[in-house]
Amino acid sequence: MADQTPARTFADALLAFESGGDVDELAALFADGAELVRPEASGLADPEDAAGFWTSYRDQFDEVTTEFGHVTEGEDHATLEWSSSGSLTTERSITYRGVSLLHLDGDGRIDRFATYYDTAAFLEPSAR
Repeated sequence: MADQTPARTFADALLAFESGGDVDELAALFADGAELVRPEASGLADPEDAAGFWTSYRDQFDEVTTEFGHVTEGEDHATLEWSSSGSLTTERSITYRGVSLLHLDGDGRIDRFATYYDTAAFLEPSAR
């Protein structure tokens, strides 16, 4: 939709992907060679591969959905605060919050994506 902002377009594509959609729609929002960063993804073979980045994210979950809260946008950037919940592939329920930063190139494609969140939510609780 032409009147959608880059942040809304990203959010819609992420929600579609999380609910079982094709990664290609989400990956198409990223410029060639885009930098993608998330806390546990430092070991990815190619951190510039948007489809691989998002597939490895989604593969952690049986089900996941994200709700976006506060969003700010400028000419070449956007900040999205969010909360995600669902179940991991271990069948454990999870809820966690974070923020994602998008930097846009001159053509409106994302050339840098960084997301930060509470990684402790992914740790298995210790047995007492």
